[in-house]
Amino acid sequence: MPASDLPATLNSDTHTKQLPVVEGQLDHSFATIDWQVPWLSHITQLSYISNTIEHLSHSKSQRNSLDNLGDLGDSESLDNVKSPNRHDINASGINTPDTIAKVLKTAMTQQANHLEQPLPHTKPAHDHKSQTLQFVSQNALPEGEVYEHFIGTTGNIPTRDNLHDLFNGSIWLTFPKTKAMLNYYHMLEIAKQGISERRGRVRDTITVFDENGAVLVTADPNIGEALVDFDWQASLVKPRAKWDNPTQPDNSAQAAVYIFGHALLEQLVHPRKPLCAHSIVIHVAQEFFTLSLAERMSYLDDKVAKYMDTLLSNDDVKPRQLAPLPILGVPHFWAKNADTGFYEDSYVFRSGRRKKIKIK
Repeated sequence: MPASDLPATLNSDTHTKQLPVVEGQLDHSFATIDWQVPWLSHITQLSYISNTIEHLSHSKSQRNSLDNLGDLGDSESLDNVKSPNRHDINASGINTPDTIAKVLKTAMTQQANHLEQPLPHTKPAHDHKSQTLQFVSQNALPEGEVYEHFIGTTGNIPTRDNLHDLFNGSIWLTFPKTKAMLNYYHMLEIAKQGISERRGRVRDTITVFDENGAVLVTADPNIGEALVDFDWQASLVKPRAKWDNPTQPDNSAQAAVYIFGHALLEQLVHPRKPLCAHSIVIHVAQEFFTLSLAERMSYLDDKVAKYMDTLLSNDDVKPRQLAPLPILGVPHFWAKNADTGFYEDSYVFRSGRRKKIKIK
């Protein structure tokens, strides 16, 4: 990795004494997110987003607990209910719509201000102009207009108050150039083919990666090749010592996985061993692993955007070019995979499209 390729020093999260307050309420599904899991550690503005989401979701659950006190039938039960503080009461009493859009918009603005950079932009297709990206209410999407076309022409990302859109927005924050690139190719295909039940190979590939993608970054080409060949022992088990631990980053590491797919992040709120990502392999120099997490993400956003530009411009592109990766098999992602027996489950770690040895 040449020195000229290294990103400027970044901070992926803004540490301020007084974080902006977003008022509103979120249902209990948001309270089930474990923000400490290793596969969320790369998300930009993670501290602000997690603290705000926890506050907004817990404030509602606390209010519901108070509403149900009359059913407890026992004054001693009051000891089991945590009383909300004044801030919680104020927030939970305001039914503000589009809460997630406001949280994400605040996070994006904080990050841009901290870096002293403009907000990210769309990649313009055809005669459209580049637009500043921002999160807006789902209600801003005109009836009948295609989601991707609306983003491409306005820069507005329609956002609902659900887990799916929270994680989608988190990936926009973390990989803005790559997400803009994917939307650009959606725009090209929509202009070329229109809208129909069949999306075509380009849009199918975009959708699979966008919803379920992961990025394997490695300084050891053998690990990437083994993954593509479905050789789990050579990619995930034998070189385990070379894999970076998100909770204890190692400058000498040679491999790491960063999740891109927002639907995959949503599913991982309730982890299941069979969950499988569709991955790409990005080769880097060893120096990559000496960078801070924020610097890694900035560098990767550029690299993945270029990778997808090349991939999606090919006439023969198809989703099968994305390599399956049982995501809980990534070293250090899941405690159980420290036991090599974890990988002997042939239902999850399948032979798949592994290259066949020709017998002469």
